[in-house]
Amino acid sequence: MIKVKICGIQNLADARVAVEAGADFVGVVFVPERHRRIEPSVGREISRGVRAATTAVKVVGLFADQPLDELNRLVETCELDVAQLCGAESVDYAAGVACPVIKVIHVSGTAAPGSDSNLGDRLQEFRDAGHLVTLDRLVEGVQGGTGRTFDWEVASSLSRRGHSFLLAGGLTSPNVGRAIGAVRPWGVDVSSGVETRGQKDHRKIRDFVINAQQTAATLAGSG
Repeated sequence: MIKVKICGIQNLADARVAVEAGADFVGVVFVPERHRRIEPSVGREISRGVRAATTAVKVVGLFADQPLDELNRLVETCELDVAQLCGAESVDYAAGVACPVIKVIHVSGTAAPGSDSNLGDRLQEFRDAGHLVTLDRLVEGVQGGTGRTFDWEVASSLSRRGHSFLLAGGLTSPNVGRAIGAVRPWGVDVSSGVETRGQKDHRKIRDFVINAQQTAATLAGSG
């Protein structure tokens, strides 16, 4: 079954909706100067609240090019399950993270299948080191959460070659089914696509998870 990550969660109420809807991951932001960034005390509250409801859903902290000791301190303080690295972090940096890692690899909005011969190699480098990978749209100066897509055929070509990843960038409840059908990713990741006027929209969260899971189930049944 497809994995679903609801990112940019800023309070426990929204996290609970994501959990109840059937998400597998909830993401909280610790990148400085990002508008969805939360305080460590809120992160800890979300982690404990999610864990009180279920141990099946993992809380993911988002970081970008931050000192490793700062990241690991927040992992411990906020009781995070996973750290998502959204910057230019290396495999060596990821090896020092005190919990499982999701590494974001950014794809240019102008990328076409085969135009970046190193994309698959970069993805596989992190996969070989035991990390999950998210493919997201590259926007200069912004590490994720832009609500912009890239050519899904780029991701589809990687999937057909056996690469496993989460797909992010411009996903919404109306288009997530088409994205899954086109790309066949291991998981999907959404933030701004389940918001209304910059705040998490509970109906959109539920619709996103339902549409993702129903599409995946249909594809599995027809395969």
